[in-house]
Amino acid sequence: MRRLRFLVPILLVLIAALAAAKKDKRIGELPAGYQVWLETVELLISKEELAAFLELEKDYQRDAFIEKWWRIRDPYPDSTRNEFRDRYLNLIADAQELFGDLNEDRSQMLLMNGAPDGRIEFVCTAHTWPLEVWFYDGSEKIPHEFFLVFVKKYGGRRFYIFRPRDGIGELLDNLSNGVDQNFWFDLEACRDGDIVARVLRALLANPFEWDLLEARLSQPAVSPSPEWVATFESYSTDLPEGAAVFPAELALDFPERYQSRTVMNGTVKVDPTKVGKTELAGKASYNFVLSGEILRETTLFENFRYKFDFPAESVGTNTIPMSFQRRLRPGSYRLVLKLEDMSNGSFFRSERDIEVPVLDGSAPRPPPDAESAEIFAAATAALTFDATTLELIPPRGDMQSGMVRFDTLTTGDDIVEVVFSLNDHTALRKRRPPWSVEFDLGEVPSTHELRAVAFNAEGEQVATDELLINGGVHRFGVRLIEPLPGVTYTNEVTATADVSVPEDSVVERVEFYLNEDLAATLYQPPFTQAIRLPEAGSLGYVRAVAYRPDGNSTEDLVFINAPDYLEEVEVEFVELYTTVLDKQKRPVLVLKEEDFTAFEDGVQQQIVRFDLVKNLPIHAGIMLDVSASMTPHIEATKQAALRFFQETITPKDRAALFTFNDHPQLAMKFSNDVGDLAAGLAAIKAERGTALYDSLIFALYYFNGVKGQRVLLLLSDGKDESSRFEFEDAREYARRTGVSIYAIGLDIEGKGSGPAKKGLTQIAEETGGRSFFISDATELSAIYATIQEEIRSRYLIGYQSSNTDGSRAFREVEVLVEGPGLEPKAMRGYYP
Repeated sequence: MRRLRFLVPILLVLIAALAAAKKDKRIGELPAGYQVWLETVELLISKEELAAFLELEKDYQRDAFIEKWWRIRDPYPDSTRNEFRDRYLNLIADAQELFGDLNEDRSQMLLMNGAPDGRIEFVCTAHTWPLEVWFYDGSEKIPHEFFLVFVKKYGGRRFYIFRPRDGIGELLDNLSNGVDQNFWFDLEACRDGDIVARVLRALLANPFEWDLLEARLSQPAVSPSPEWVATFESYSTDLPEGAAVFPAELALDFPERYQSRTVMNGTVKVDPTKVGKTELAGKASYNFVLSGEILRETTLFENFRYKFDFPAESVGTNTIPMSFQRRLRPGSYRLVLKLEDMSNGSFFRSERDIEVPVLDGSAPRPPPDAESAEIFAAATAALTFDATTLELIPPRGDMQSGMVRFDTLTTGDDIVEVVFSLNDHTALRKRRPPWSVEFDLGEVPSTHELRAVAFNAEGEQVATDELLINGGVHRFGVRLIEPLPGVTYTNEVTATADVSVPEDSVVERVEFYLNEDLAATLYQPPFTQAIRLPEAGSLGYVRAVAYRPDGNSTEDLVFINAPDYLEEVEVEFVELYTTVLDKQKRPVLVLKEEDFTAFEDGVQQQIVRFDLVKNLPIHAGIMLDVSASMTPHIEATKQAALRFFQETITPKDRAALFTFNDHPQLAMKFSNDVGDLAAGLAAIKAERGTALYDSLIFALYYFNGVKGQRVLLLLSDGKDESSRFEFEDAREYARRTGVSIYAIGLDIEGKGSGPAKKGLTQIAEETGGRSFFISDATELSAIYATIQEEIRSRYLIGYQSSNTDGSRAFREVEVLVEGPGLEPKAMRGYYP
């Protein structure tokens, strides 16, 4: 035993040395301040973030990365403080003062979960090594009480966390005494021994529960999507060694003020005979990427990137102009530009000091030359300080319903009327400020589109804004603010796009098109670009397409110089995810397009898309009843849910976990990390009553903005007891979402089961799912396996709705399939 006690500290030192050796050697080459920062955030920084940071070559880039790293985690980014950073740095100071070593288990648990609500230093040398027991009443990640036990073994100085699966022998100073009833009696005789004994018994009784808890405790409370790293590229403006160069001319202009900043317009002009052309599919084009950095003293103020594509036939022998626009505070800067010719890998580079002037909003200064004047005429007109603008202010909170007031912010003094429309129906005209309105959004928090259009005294449209109400945190959309419908544009137009992205995502780029010709690609806001028109006043359209790093895209289109009689007709493209079951309730996978017929409101539709989508990505939610009556089933429920996550979720899928008793809770947001999803199960505790319908609406609301194949697996053991919403509210809301619901009733016989079973069955059938009724939670794994097989064995049937009347009424859908005993499962209808 003595020899073992001597060897363990040596082994621990060797393990620590091996772990240090695995660290990237580039960390040791960084200036000392950056090494200290990496050590400070080691528990929080992701692999993607670390790799991106180590790629940076300049200190000002590293400083900008660190600032962005903290800001992306700030829970209240509009406030002057970063509460996350302040709290974490305070915990760092506490850990160093209390434990000295940030790598010690106590320090790491303190940093990841905050200070405990109680702490016992336990010394009972005749039985255990020195222990510390931490008590939490709950934390940001775990909504119920939990305990942590740390042990200091073999006379060492460090404490290690105790894991129940290792057994109580890990805590014993003298294993020869064994563990029996006398051990527990003697342990309880020590000071605080009764408390420590209760904690140890609770941990040892359920090691699986501890595994789930530890997984959750080891995860950062805030885990931003790694997508932000993709947008923070170094945009190095240094040229590769030995790179070929070409000449170009850079012209800068400061035409006008935008709020408190000054607009800087830049034009890089290139002689087409000095650069290469790309030949592809018989077409030639000039392709460039413009990268820029703006430094204020030694700090990176901002960086930006644009991509330009020019068809060769539109260029001819003319100079190729590439324009960019930034909004800067008045002062001194250094501008560094690198323009890369994508066809041959040559470069133009410029580095110069610039002085951004203070402008008073008077007439804009003349551009430096006629060509720049033409390019930026529209931009200058659109950005005058006294321009008329109107902005709808979103109300606070989610799930808006009932009477809600909407306010606006305006600039300019020529607004004489504002017309408010809800869901394309004119609702109110106001001819005097305040430009605000109240709407009754109904009892259930449905999605609505609010639009406000401002007119001047001549009846001309001067500003407009749109707001999506209850759009959800997953909405990805782009809206063209400029050009405006009904406005005449002559030689050029300024395209301005506003992009909404999910809470854990970022915009990778925005492309602007004139008709179908790509004009420019922007990688950072402001998403504003001047576009020249081929003919003065010509009819056409501007299109903006926004992309996320995962390839998802969304777009908006506005016609320019269109006659008043031009009418836009919206046609719904309907996607039906359809499972076909045989008489044995097994999926049938051998059907062809001609075997299906789709009807909408009784009218047969022409199928234009047909696929068997066995491997299509899915967004799946598991919704678990954790009311008090679930207590005997809770462990089997967790095990089955964990198995579903492990066997179903692939890297391209996403899953979320919801729990509910007398109120709903999002236990784990959408993730493809099975460890994260498993950690969400650790927070489950059965208690209180059942609010089924409220919770169902809550979970379905979370799916807002998610596209593609979506399913919700609902498990409950009883009827609704305390919801504010009724069954019909939940049913109607489910019909609006397009999420397939698989309802599982657990041991609900004899509990007034008739209405409960009927309700679950009806909601499942109308949304294209199924219902199951079981008597024991041990049957859940088989049910989940059946559901997994079904959602991986669906047909995607798409059609363009023949209904173009613009009505928003519910449209009934029916899918029929040829073949004896075959049963198609698809949603029964939708709201356009």
